[in-house]
Amino acid sequence: MTRRIAVTGSASGIGKALVEMLRAQGDTVIGVDRDTADVRADLSTDEGRTRAVAEVADLGAGRLDGVVACAGVSLPDPIAVGVNYFGVVRLLEGLRPLLAAAPQPRAAVVGSIAGTQPVDQAVIDACLRDDEQAALERARAAVEGGAGFRLYPSSKSALAQWLRRAAVTADWAGAGIPLNAVAPGVVLSPMAAPLLEDEAMKKVVDEAVPMPLNGYAEPGVIAAALGWLISTGNTHMTGQVIYVDGGAEATLRGPEVF
Repeated sequence: MTRRIAVTGSASGIGKALVEMLRAQGDTVIGVDRDTADVRADLSTDEGRTRAVAEVADLGAGRLDGVVACAGVSLPDPIAVGVNYFGVVRLLEGLRPLLAAAPQPRAAVVGSIAGTQPVDQAVIDACLRDDEQAALERARAAVEGGAGFRLYPSSKSALAQWLRRAAVTADWAGAGIPLNAVAPGVVLSPMAAPLLEDEAMKKVVDEAVPMPLNGYAEPGVIAAALGWLISTGNTHMTGQVIYVDGGAEATLRGPEVF
C-alpha cells in the first residue's frame, strides 16, 4: 500500500536523500522547503508554519502516514532556535491530527550529536516552556555576548527533550504514533560543506565530533535510519534519539551514558 509522507528540508541534504529513497520504494512524498518543494514555507515564522500545515493537509487529503522533520540551520543566529526547535515542534503538533487519521502513522525528526555539547540553558528552558519570544530574546543576547555558537546545540538539545517528553503522552503514544529522532554526526551535506572545506575548521570539527567508524556520513545513511523509524516495521520504539554518528557519542560521553 502506498504511504503518504511529509518531509521538511526536502530540497537538500538528508531531506532530499530521504525523499528520493521514499519515492523509489513507491511512497507518495510531500516535500516542504523554502525554495523548490511541493510546499514552500519558511519554518522560522508562525506564518510559514501555519501555511505549511495547511498546504500539507490539503495535499495529503486529511491524512498522513508519516512526517519527518529534516529542515534545520546551523548558523550562530537566533534563526537556529526558530527553525530547529519551534519550526519542528509547531509543524509536528499541527500535523499530528493527520497522522492520527492514518492506520499506522509514524513521525521522526533530525537531531544532532551537537545536542550533547555545551548549551545555553536559558534558551532550552524557554523552548520547553513553549515561550518562543523569550527563547529568541535570550538567543539574541547570546549572540551579542559572543556565545552564538551555543544556539545550534541548544536547539537540538531542547528538541530531543521535547521529543522524549511528548512521545509517551496520550497525544502520541496513546494515539499509536511512534515519535523518534536520528542524531547524526558529521554529514556530507550543504550545511557542513563550508566547515569541511576550511582545513582549520575541519580540524575543529574532527576534534569535536570524532567518528571512528567509517568517518563522515553521506546523507543517504541518515535517510536510511529515518526510513526505518517511520516504517510500519517500527511498532514499539518511541521517544528514542538514535545516534548515527560513527561512534562519536559513545566516544565523547563514554560507556556510563546509555
